[in-house]
Amino acid sequence: MELKHLQALLGIADTGSFSAAAASIGTVQSNVSAHVARLERELDVQLVDRASGRLTEEGDVVVERARRVMNELEAMVADVTALREEVVGTVRLGMIGTTGRWLVPQLFDLLRVRHPHIHLNVAEGSSMQLEQQLASGQLDLAVVTFPLSGDEIMAAQLFDEDLVVVLPSDHPMSTQSSIPLERLSELELLLPAPGTALRAEIDGATVPARVTLRPSMELDGVRLIASLAFDGYGPAILPATAVPGHLRGRFSVLPVTGLPRRRVGVAQRRRGLPSAPARSVIDVLGLVVNDALSMPEGIHPT
Repeated sequence: MELKHLQALLGIADTGSFSAAAASIGTVQSNVSAHVARLERELDVQLVDRASGRLTEEGDVVVERARRVMNELEAMVADVTALREEVVGTVRLGMIGTTGRWLVPQLFDLLRVRHPHIHLNVAEGSSMQLEQQLASGQLDLAVVTFPLSGDEIMAAQLFDEDLVVVLPSDHPMSTQSSIPLERLSELELLLPAPGTALRAEIDGATVPARVTLRPSMELDGVRLIASLAFDGYGPAILPATAVPGHLRGRFSVLPVTGLPRRRVGVAQRRRGLPSAPARSVIDVLGLVVNDALSMPEGIHPT
């Protein structure tokens, strides 16, 4: 078994066809076909359905392991290089959207000063999506919310974030300094859909307190909820950083007494040592979130 055989299979998994895989790894289609066929003979299984171009169940298993193999090789090269000179390499970082809006620019600026040869590749998604991509080897690190949904990854907490109610400035409750948890039942709210991480956090406080929420709409996506709230479709419960600074004058942003803060951390796979570039990114993330002068309102470093 050779690395080029695994690279060919990964190319098919990522692009969906033999021809596209060949283009992505800089070879011709016949080579990709030969590499995959050699791998199939060695493992004595079919890895790709030639009619559809999709991976078989066995192919999915091999791809998951192959990603880890290639990640470890990249990490090995980066670690050796870091011993001799500056930290060099690419870090694939996942980021939940509301956090990414303020954290990515600051992370990029500080990385450019401290580690100018690290290339950052940022993917946005929900915590659940990012955890899956991290576990499968598609990401090196991910900034996600707690609690984690799987056993294959672990995380170190970066900060707590207030959950707030966003109200139009002319709403009867808008003049209050905060809203008690039990008064949420008086509002028709734009809410996260059941089953999402944010909804689980909200329900974790309201259900034991016997507070009945009244959803006007239930939506999968914090940024979509925020956009609708800012367009006048009603009050919403949001993480504090979902409210841009330039909009805070147009809306009342009120903390909810009894609603716990959202916990956010940086996650990595349990198995395997992060590369030198990935470890450097973790260090810089810590510096960014502990800079009190750069913290958005509602963020509390841990």
